[in-house]
Amino acid sequence: MKKTWTSRRRRWARALRRALLFTLLVALLGPALPIGLLCVVSPPGSALMVERWLEARAAGRSFRIHYDWVPLARTSRALRAAVVTSEDQRFRTHRGFDFEAMRDALEDSRRGRRLRGASTISQQVAKNLFLWSGRSFVRKGLEAWLTVWIELLWSKDRILEVYLNLVELGDGVFGVEAAARRYFGTSAASLGADEAALLAAVLPSPRRSSVSQPSAVVRERQRWILAQIRPAPPPPVEPPMPLEPPPPEPLPGELPLPDFPPLETVPLEASPFPADLPTEPPR
Repeated sequence: MKKTWTSRRRRWARALRRALLFTLLVALLGPALPIGLLCVVSPPGSALMVERWLEARAAGRSFRIHYDWVPLARTSRALRAAVVTSEDQRFRTHRGFDFEAMRDALEDSRRGRRLRGASTISQQVAKNLFLWSGRSFVRKGLEAWLTVWIELLWSKDRILEVYLNLVELGDGVFGVEAAARRYFGTSAASLGADEAALLAAVLPSPRRSSVSQPSAVVRERQRWILAQIRPAPPPPVEPPMPLEPPPPEPLPGELPLPDFPPLETVPLEASPFPADLPTEPPR
């Protein structure tokens, strides 16, 4: 009887270890399949859209999602530059995490300043696409792990493309194409620098800020973004120095004048004039 109970306990222990190992493998490798698939397939929506819809239903109000996917090539260069400048200036050089921005945010918090976000564009894609809002350690841990897979499987252009199409830019407005149509009556490809900077200026808090009625803080941030993305004016070009006229050509039968060096640079012993000539003109 005792031997039977011991063998049964061992079988349960082996089964538990296998279950834990399987769960760990799924947690570690599970994101590879959906993230790899979304490398080539445009997402039909995001977890953030579902969350906003559930919030509206719980509040008893109607909610319509405005979402139009466009490829990265159909967004203006000014828009891409403004968004990267506003949200993640080291986007092209880091591997998903901006540790310098994290250090600066912690330093500001230690000094009693307002805590500012240090999430990269890659981290925001992971959160908006797969996770929920909030500041829990569980969500941040999942976000970090998803960010690793996104950076591993996607190119930087794909990350930026997904971000621009899923980012929240107003109540029910998701993506730069829907925002351009709603606020400016044009496409994302036709946005100029001023319009692009205004959209990028509301990204830190799209639910509190407004594109249609921008506050003084939004306008100030818009001007800062414009100063970053617009090229500096070229330095003034000085007029060229006038060239000295060439020496006159000798007339027929004349010998060319000797090319004497300047008197002040010629030593006395190297002077071409005889030494016994007077140094002053005759009186």
